[in-house]
Amino acid sequence: MKTGIKGIRRVSAVAITAGAVLTAGAFAAPAQAATLPTPTITAKGGFVMNNGTGKSLFTKAADTRRSTGSTTKIMTARVVLGQPNLNLDSKVTVQKAYSDYIVNNNWASSARLIVGDKVSVRQLLYGLMLPSGCDAAYALADKFGSGSTRDARVKSFIGKMNATAKSLGLTNTHFDSFDGIGHGSNYSTPRDLTKLASNAMKYSTFRTVVGTKSTKQKVTTKSGGYRYMTWDNTNALLGSYAGTIGVKTGSGPEAKYCLVFAATRNGKTVIGAVLAAPSVPDRTADAKKLLDYGFKK
Repeated sequence: MKTGIKGIRRVSAVAITAGAVLTAGAFAAPAQAATLPTPTITAKGGFVMNNGTGKSLFTKAADTRRSTGSTTKIMTARVVLGQPNLNLDSKVTVQKAYSDYIVNNNWASSARLIVGDKVSVRQLLYGLMLPSGCDAAYALADKFGSGSTRDARVKSFIGKMNATAKSLGLTNTHFDSFDGIGHGSNYSTPRDLTKLASNAMKYSTFRTVVGTKSTKQKVTTKSGGYRYMTWDNTNALLGSYAGTIGVKTGSGPEAKYCLVFAATRNGKTVIGAVLAAPSVPDRTADAKKLLDYGFKK
């Protein structure tokens, strides 16, 4: 069979095209192999997003409602910071009820507030978010709730927490406590907690507090003298993961171990949450894995 010049050209063109396809395929295979693997975490739920764009980067049971432990205190702080005409330097006198609350609740972490001391709202926020003081949470709820009795004020404050959740579109979140020591109806999800933290981080005071590893605060005593309170942050990411800017730990018999976290690198902020990790080291390791993944996404 004769093959003309045109035929040879056609055969060559087909061969070249086939070769190009094979070559492209050879180059495409390693690129597919390099696809970023989705991390595995020990926590039962997790969520991560790009804080700048709101884009979801990782989900694991992200909308499953779970007990949140002291990550609840993010909302406690958010309600306080959202008060009109807030004076962060106004003083609150520590009541016996706050310290009694710590004694009566086994899982209550404490800022070690001393009855009779006068502590500023700003200092209470440090006591709330660093050592996760349930006594500080109680003091803030008592201060910023409305009503003629302490119980009424606390109930009012928790109402504000739920109203704020609704206004932020947190449809899988409900609070029945000011500190996370729930009474059967205190829950949220990794996605909702991440959204809440993202909103709270818009407040400069919140950013300053949750990004602080340790603080020494001078408070006024009952006798008019002063003492220093030292509070260390329970968030192990601060100082161990470059770029960490917050946010809050949580734990409890039902909640297990939780962490809402955020970090900034090269102008990109990644924010997220893990709920119901089996241990403190596990929640920290989970958060680091998710942050690494979030920055590469």
